[in-house]
Amino acid sequence: MATTTPPASAKGWAKAILPPAAEFGPTPLPVTAGAIPTGLRGTLYRNGPARLERGGRRVGHWFDGDGAILATHFTGTATGTYRYVRTAGYLEEQAKGQMLYGGYGTTSPAPFWQKFAKQVKNAANTGVLALPDKLLALWEGGHPHALHPHTLETLGLDNLGWLSPNWPYSAHPKRDPQTGEIYNFGVTPGKTSQLRVYRCNSQLQLLQQTAIPLDGLPLIHDFVLAGQYLVFLIPPVRLQVLPALLQLKSFSDALRWRPEKGTQIVVLDKTTLSVVSKTEAEPWYQWHFGNGYVGDGGAVVVDIVRYDDFQTNQRLKEVAAGQTQTQAKGSLWRLRLDPLSGQIAEMRELLARSCEFPTVPASEVGRENRFTYLSLHRQGTDAIGEQFDSIGRFDCQTGTLTEANLGAGRYPTEPIYAPDADNPQQGWILTVVFDSQQNSSEVWVFDAERLDGEPVCRLALPEVVPLGFHGTWVPAG
Repeated sequence: MATTTPPASAKGWAKAILPPAAEFGPTPLPVTAGAIPTGLRGTLYRNGPARLERGGRRVGHWFDGDGAILATHFTGTATGTYRYVRTAGYLEEQAKGQMLYGGYGTTSPAPFWQKFAKQVKNAANTGVLALPDKLLALWEGGHPHALHPHTLETLGLDNLGWLSPNWPYSAHPKRDPQTGEIYNFGVTPGKTSQLRVYRCNSQLQLLQQTAIPLDGLPLIHDFVLAGQYLVFLIPPVRLQVLPALLQLKSFSDALRWRPEKGTQIVVLDKTTLSVVSKTEAEPWYQWHFGNGYVGDGGAVVVDIVRYDDFQTNQRLKEVAAGQTQTQAKGSLWRLRLDPLSGQIAEMRELLARSCEFPTVPASEVGRENRFTYLSLHRQGTDAIGEQFDSIGRFDCQTGTLTEANLGAGRYPTEPIYAPDADNPQQGWILTVVFDSQQNSSEVWVFDAERLDGEPVCRLALPEVVPLGFHGTWVPAG
């Protein structure tokens, strides 16, 4: 049976994970400290799993919770809205009051002879992409869901006018700040699996697509835009297809760490989508890239959060139960490679701290950046049992880290950079903070230059918003 009460030994973050989240409609957000900066005008969107149990059953992996979107609109004052993405699977399970679908790490609860009638549920819980007329809730293995950008009403599954039924649209698109073009990918299984790469204009109309054969069925979560290149680092994780297909195992449990395969490096020209180089390097795993760019001498520089192996997946599975006991430390690394050969010229650790969710300002995607913002474990934190309890700014020029002090028992989300609308030299860092002692959530705003100071503004949310994955900032039009 599912439980929504954390066990006595659980850490404070479990209070934000175990109970299903409560929605709220447009609500004025009271300022609890400081003041909203006058130049902070736009909307912060965040996505993440918000319901991890139904009808006494609990999902088998954090990645399988039903997605919900938080929108915080800044117009001099602040208004917040939080709504579940009403996917077809969510609506069917809500109507019947029970879990009906499997997911990434959850096998279908249906009897064996009925399992094939139920597809894996598109949880719409990982990322968000804002377009002029709609917001897209993104998920790894399927099409996006379109939402109204202000009310967050779910408009339905969206094939964008060109996605074939079996073409997924991943949760990590990259927008070129110079051209406005949007790049993304999907992995399509088959007799020969394919990495399908999409190039679109700023309205997400397809300009070009290509399909690259893959070795087996790997797990590819993210990629990077680096100057005129797109870079994929394909880790040595492969799916045992038959157990997953027969639903004897969940996809997560059918994934195997295959270090003998090494990390495959694929470099594409971003304009033609042609393969520039393919090669192989030592094995490691990464979920996320920080940024990429073309540096001195034409070398491609890529920043990642690197793990030694795939134990991170087991740890993320444990999050869904409210307790973690698997160690899986990721730290910030930099690769320098020759795009024409794909060979790595240098690979070094930049920051030897447990971290994740590296981000850069949207204006610097694909270009050389000085600062990378991250979620961190504070010094002295039990990194095995705790979730990230701080955020920081890493200076790539000086190698120094500026770290926020949120206080004990507080858990932030991925830090998002928001440029000031009046002063192009000013920026703000936004994060949603869960306070486990008060059992409440707030939106915190920091001066990007003074992350180690007090937040310039704190805004109270009317309900707890669970820890989630990715977000975006959309400046006021």
